[in-house]
Amino acid sequence: RSGTDIWKLSKPKIDKFRLANCGFIFQGFNLFSALTALEQVTAVLKYKGFSPGDARARARASLEEVGLGHRLNQRPSELSGGEKQRVAIARALAKDPQLLFADEPTSALDGENGQVVIRLLRRAATEHGAAVICVTHDPRLESWADRVIHIEDGRILDDARRTPDANPAPLSH
Repeated sequence: RSGTDIWKLSKPKIDKFRLANCGFIFQGFNLFSALTALEQVTAVLKYKGFSPGDARARARASLEEVGLGHRLNQRPSELSGGEKQRVAIARALAKDPQLLFADEPTSALDGENGQVVIRLLRRAATEHGAAVICVTHDPRLESWADRVIHIEDGRILDDARRTPDANPAPLSH
């Protein structure tokens, strides 16, 4: 809820806040090897209190949104790096988070898959209304951001609000 100082909450209440309001996209994907793409996304929704049927339907819709409707039953070992990252994004977006944290979302991806991931993150902000906080060393991601904060050795070097490029330069690795 607005105006709540989360740092003053007890650990269980902070955990509830994270579950209710935050989505996380990890650099290493953090997928469970034994679960299918659909099960990866469904699992987090069950923790949020969705019934099994509602969780499954919402997970399917989220995976379809990221272009993986045809890969629902694949396990991580059967997916490319870009597909794994899209499962991670679907898992985060299915929760409908207010805050979406992405740690180096393009670092393990080729240029084409990096483009897909960044467009999905931008859509999370523009269509889902999430505040997307992306930590990266890739300066090419700046053209997609409406706020860029440069940090070095724990110090803020600059903090600039900007209008994202309508046609940003493609990412390549």
